[in-house]
Amino acid sequence: MPPKAISAETAELIELFKSIGLTQSKAAEAAKNPKSASTLKDIIEKKNLSTQDLDEKSGVLLAAFAVQGSKLGGDEQEYAVDAILDGRLKSTDQVSAAVKYLETHSAPVDQADFEKECGVGFTISPTELASQVTSYVTSTAASGWANLGATIGALKNTDLRWAHPLDLKNAVESAFTEKFGAKEAAKPKTKEPKKETTKAAASSEQSNATASSSKSVFTDGFLGRLHKPGENPQLHPHLRDQHISATGGIVYTRFPPEPNGYLHIGHSKAIFVNFGYAAHHGGKCYLRYDDTNPEAEEAQYFESILETVRWLGFEPWKITYSSDYFDQLHELAVESIKRDKAYICHCTGEEIYINRGGDERGPRKACIHRTRPVSESLAEFEKMKSGGYKPGEAILRMKQDLESGNTMMWDLVAYRVLNAPHHRTHDKWKIYPTYDFTHCLVDSFENISHSLCTTEFIASRESYEWLCDALEVYKPRQSEYGRLNVTGTIMSKRKILQLVKEGYVNGWDDPRLYTLIALRRRGVPPGAILSFVSSLGVSTAASNIQAVRFEQAVRQYLESSAPRLLMVLRPLKVTIENLPEDYVLMLEKPLHPKVPELGTSVVPFTRTIYIDADDFRLEDSKDYFRLAPGKTVGLFQAPHPITCTSFKTDPTTGEVTELICRIENEGEAATKKPKAFIQWIAEHAPTGSPVRVDETRVFHQLFKSENPAAVEPDFKADINPDSLEVVKGAMVEVGFWPLAKRAWIEARKESKARTDKALKSTEQTVGDTSPHDDTPKATSEQLIGKECIRFQGLRVAYFAVDKDSKLSCLEEGDEFKPIRKAGDIVVLNRIVSLKEDSGKAA
Repeated sequence: MPPKAISAETAELIELFKSIGLTQSKAAEAAKNPKSASTLKDIIEKKNLSTQDLDEKSGVLLAAFAVQGSKLGGDEQEYAVDAILDGRLKSTDQVSAAVKYLETHSAPVDQADFEKECGVGFTISPTELASQVTSYVTSTAASGWANLGATIGALKNTDLRWAHPLDLKNAVESAFTEKFGAKEAAKPKTKEPKKETTKAAASSEQSNATASSSKSVFTDGFLGRLHKPGENPQLHPHLRDQHISATGGIVYTRFPPEPNGYLHIGHSKAIFVNFGYAAHHGGKCYLRYDDTNPEAEEAQYFESILETVRWLGFEPWKITYSSDYFDQLHELAVESIKRDKAYICHCTGEEIYINRGGDERGPRKACIHRTRPVSESLAEFEKMKSGGYKPGEAILRMKQDLESGNTMMWDLVAYRVLNAPHHRTHDKWKIYPTYDFTHCLVDSFENISHSLCTTEFIASRESYEWLCDALEVYKPRQSEYGRLNVTGTIMSKRKILQLVKEGYVNGWDDPRLYTLIALRRRGVPPGAILSFVSSLGVSTAASNIQAVRFEQAVRQYLESSAPRLLMVLRPLKVTIENLPEDYVLMLEKPLHPKVPELGTSVVPFTRTIYIDADDFRLEDSKDYFRLAPGKTVGLFQAPHPITCTSFKTDPTTGEVTELICRIENEGEAATKKPKAFIQWIAEHAPTGSPVRVDETRVFHQLFKSENPAAVEPDFKADINPDSLEVVKGAMVEVGFWPLAKRAWIEARKESKARTDKALKSTEQTVGDTSPHDDTPKATSEQLIGKECIRFQGLRVAYFAVDKDSKLSCLEEGDEFKPIRKAGDIVVLNRIVSLKEDSGKAA
């Protein structure tokens, strides 16, 4: 990736953009694109907006307009800006509509027509929205839930497009439920196999929902409007013909990470878009390591990237490296010099900065080396290659357009000297191509039909196309979508490395981080991440999402897929005085009340049980329905309620240590339904109950603010000292052991099947890009980890088994005994909390 150092000019722009209400991160985002940044700067200065104390919403709308409306005339721009400032345009959708309208309607603007087209003044109550949506659904030919995405898309072509997107989606889903029944019930019946695996049954709803949502993402909106293979313009017709001949006219994409760190949640969108778009269109997607910076690359990152891509559910068609093409890139660098499209420059970084206008942003001027003879540049480039220069003494620069308003056309660096061995080419090269030279040409070599990247590279599109045309090679089409940012955390590799080295977190996979390996360790299912990304849609607007919204998406995904086990986080002993010492009743309970396919669990009920300490209080009240002295409460799945008759306390601390209760198994009390039910675990040594948890790790947000990067003196000052809570001694029902064993077996079976298929596919597609010995290979182990053992601790939270655990049952045969073995260690990670219900909150 290109360097991300902030120039003085950019820093000045960021401060200016913050003056209109933008946060630090949004101001920095707005400053990345030179063209739109220049437009926004002009708007602020012309309207003197830096002194008007605008709120963040207005700033965001102005920034969005600067991106979309930079090509409008001055009068049209001023009209749209006024509409934002006076409150007529209230959303980015309205701003987009305004730009579209003003592109075809020059000033003077018909105000009534403009406001109609832009939804100005549009309001609709929830009742009216539901009524209109129901009427539409009833009148259409929609035949079932498969038409959900198409229906929402169709409604967005009516005035309802101005309704809040989530309200519209909820209204359509409600109308579909009324017309077709619940989504699960509406599925077509299929012949039931003899024995369906638990995992397949449990995840079917999420899989169908994700597939439906993903389909609309790839057919509607930004991705739906992309060109078809072969429609991207070429300098010469024969280049298009050669491309179509090589690809067969199918979609080719690539995911090209730089192997200098672990992937984070933002990368999940890039993976989803590139692999998903190719898969949706029956195409192919490369995993390409952009390994042009040997000083920052490590073997562990190559392995982790492939593992993460596969964990998310995708298989690369081929694994390639930018370094595979170093010879071809060098040949084209020489060719660019011969065509007088590149030259050797000996300027320092400071001299280049001054020539580009410097701090004063003055006029640009050509470097003194720009007009040197071609033969001289060829000789100097050969000298660079043979080690005749030290780093910084000579560079190859592209001869672009210094008069362009786009900074990415100001004679970018194509090659530089690096005295660093490469992990694959070793000491062969003393010079290495830059991202700006490599990226478009390797896309060309690999016949990429759709080069999909984030909007921070919009300005790079011009130089991308310039270089392909300058060398007269096939020119892929670059298209940019908004990146995914999760607020309340950090994703900078440099900053995460600081946290790791200074001991604020326990490695790159610390579950409090938002690296994908950290989310995996926490127990977040890959399907939940894909469902979350798909639900956000793909457009040119950046998705700045709060962490709580991501967690809600995970919670919704787990709701119907995670088995439910009885669990007490902080056990309090209960002795049921009217049961005999040897009393035991084996109870069979469903693992999920709404998903019978998950099966059942058998747990003992005895004289001694444990409840959660939070479910008892000494002082009763009218709005409290759980256990207190003299109060009756139900026990989940147990046949009768219990009443607290007395309690014992620690003589030193006064803390309640044991409750004495009576089971209400006789008379009227036995049939009266309790107002509340609580979870419990029985003491029963023969069955190994309870399962004692060595550590339960409860993760809270790592940072206290929504934008830790903006906190002074630095982001570490914003760290939440209570972000990790470790609870010792929690208890889980004995159903934990068979659940863990079953989840492990199913995960191994699925990982083997996927890996066998991937390896077979690799054998068929290696061709002339045969991977080196160090190329990461697909293995079953990449897809399986203890985090696949997930469950809901009833009324507590969703949990996954941590990799620090040792569970002997996972290594035993099918006839294992579901009980704790010597040496077993049980460590649980909280994935997400549950929604608070009235009973729990009482």
